[in-house]
Amino acid sequence: MRLLFASAAVLALTAASGGAALAEYRLTILHTNDFHSRIEPINKYDSGCGEKDAAENACFGGSARLASGIKAAREASENSILVDGGDQFQGSLFYTQYKGKAAAELMNTLGYEAMTVGNHEFDDGPKVLRAFMEAIDFPILLANADISDEPELADALKPSTVIEKNGERIGLIGITPADTAELSSPGPNVSFTDPVEALKREVAALTGEGVTKIVVLSHSGYEVDKRIAAAVPGIDVIVGGHTNTLLSNTDAKAKGPYPTMVKGPEGDVAIVQAYAYGKYLGQLAVTFDDAGTVTAAAGEPVIMDGEIVEDSALKARIAELAKPLEEIRQKVVARAARPIDGGRDACRSGECAMGNLVAEAMLDRVRDQGTQIAITNGGGLRASIDSGEIPMGEVLTVLPFQNTLATFKLTGADLKAALENGVSEVEEGGGRFPQVAGLKFTWSKAGTPGENRVTSVEVKEGEGFVPLDPEKTYLVVSNNFMRGGGDGYKIFAEKGMEAYDFGPALDEAVADYLAKDNAAYEPATDGRITEAE
Repeated sequence: MRLLFASAAVLALTAASGGAALAEYRLTILHTNDFHSRIEPINKYDSGCGEKDAAENACFGGSARLASGIKAAREASENSILVDGGDQFQGSLFYTQYKGKAAAELMNTLGYEAMTVGNHEFDDGPKVLRAFMEAIDFPILLANADISDEPELADALKPSTVIEKNGERIGLIGITPADTAELSSPGPNVSFTDPVEALKREVAALTGEGVTKIVVLSHSGYEVDKRIAAAVPGIDVIVGGHTNTLLSNTDAKAKGPYPTMVKGPEGDVAIVQAYAYGKYLGQLAVTFDDAGTVTAAAGEPVIMDGEIVEDSALKARIAELAKPLEEIRQKVVARAARPIDGGRDACRSGECAMGNLVAEAMLDRVRDQGTQIAITNGGGLRASIDSGEIPMGEVLTVLPFQNTLATFKLTGADLKAALENGVSEVEEGGGRFPQVAGLKFTWSKAGTPGENRVTSVEVKEGEGFVPLDPEKTYLVVSNNFMRGGGDGYKIFAEKGMEAYDFGPALDEAVADYLAKDNAAYEPATDGRITEAE
């Protein structure tokens, strides 16, 4: 059984340390991140797990299965904590229907002890985040933001907390992306800063109180976490999130080892992350000496697959919560001839089949208005779709953000600047990568991000393409999030002319496009986005 891996890791840790000295303190950190409202099980495409998948025992995750995994991991460890690296919000109809209420109920049931604020916790503004905070039984933390002018958060959201476990005090600090104002909707009263200085301040405050064991809950991404570990003294463990990174010692697809050890100013720091969507439960066994220094750290994320039986009581509760959602998501809107790839890695680094589908659907919806170009953000595509029948629930899983189409005029020069923004964070897996229709472009990592990575742009005219004219004004369609400056597309907000931000729902436009020809949709890529050397 895979669930025995956690106890095996703990036993290996004990053996490596040559037996337990009285001064040693052992703690197992159980963790999740980027759950994105996947309260029900998912399939291999990170979308909803249908009857066929269930019959083949090919489902993963879901809160009821996670509950069983957590219970087994706790039983295998004498001393554990359960924490989350942020982004519980957004990603399925459970969030659309209940906002943070369902997430709060289920996290309370699973016994979480702390989490950090992810950027998506701000998707519906501070008021919804505050309601979530009032419903949970554990602290949610945020250190690298100034919330003093936001009345919903100023008296409630704390940068850090201390919890006691088996006679020892554990300091926990939360951080979120420095560019959250571009990624989400925190409102004008919240500002974000680079996490390094905020963490130095909070670590100093905790150590000043005599806390020697410090865990950072970081919704900042794997590369940022490595930078933090090298720069901030006093951190022992970083539980990560945001980049949906699988760290593992056994999976060939992993981005790095679990834990990834980084030399910090005062010793090695253990960094962990467990992919996303509840597909894995991270389990890190840590040993501290009497001074609070980590002397050993080992573990592995455990896959929450069909070998783990779902908790029956929680499964029944989730079925009850799902009743209002059934009519919407079970309606079959189209068929797919083959799987439609909407994977994170594909859609945030180049042309992907799901990006082509969504961009073409957007353009098709408003083409009769004279619209020539569609641009949507790869980070707005949250799942793939399997071949066969496509229920509306799968469309909503791919496009969970309730965006609407936004049209506006933009000069060719500003359009190229927008594409430069789009390809500026490819190395970090930035969600701003542009999926397009009505144009094609070539870009290169050799250029300077944000300045000259885009080497050519052509716009479709008739059956062919012509070079983008920097002086010409084009009618563009995007989504309302990007039009408002989201994902760094400030040029849409500042330079967009004659804007209309309240068009039809994006998911509706895509569903209608899929069903348009009464034939199975054929996903494809056609070279509209090219990466040059």
